[in-house]
Amino acid sequence: MAQSATKNEGSLKAGKEGYFFKMNDLKQIDAGPTYSTSRGTVVEGERMQIGLINKARGSGSRLHSHPNEQFNYVLQGTLRVKIGDSPESLCPAGTAIYVPPNVVHSMIATPEQDVIFYVCKDLTHGIAGIPADGINSGPHYEPGFGPKKV
Repeated sequence: MAQSATKNEGSLKAGKEGYFFKMNDLKQIDAGPTYSTSRGTVVEGERMQIGLINKARGSGSRLHSHPNEQFNYVLQGTLRVKIGDSPESLCPAGTAIYVPPNVVHSMIATPEQDVIFYVCKDLTHGIAGIPADGINSGPHYEPGFGPKKV
């Protein structure tokens, strides 16, 4: 089938492009390259979008926000999460995380293991957010985990 217009370049449109999706087999897209290492597969419905997202260990997102609310469900690894004024929390596999719309937050994979999580967001905005500092300087890396210098 021909690709329908989507909010996220490279994602699929449910319904017009099918009803069943093997998430691990779809094309991966960057989900916030200006502030995060998140990368995965995304499918959009009429009002919701879902993704199966990976964050390499010791990496993640700088503080950012988006106008859509978000649920994450951690499938593998542990995320270190900061949402608004709440204390930072460790969220291991089996944890559901809720991020309200327009609330600044960050999520970083702890150094022990890559993180895989399922995300669900409404479609008032794409899958990626906006860096809180307004600077598109790239993702967060823990010491010793950044890209190799050439």
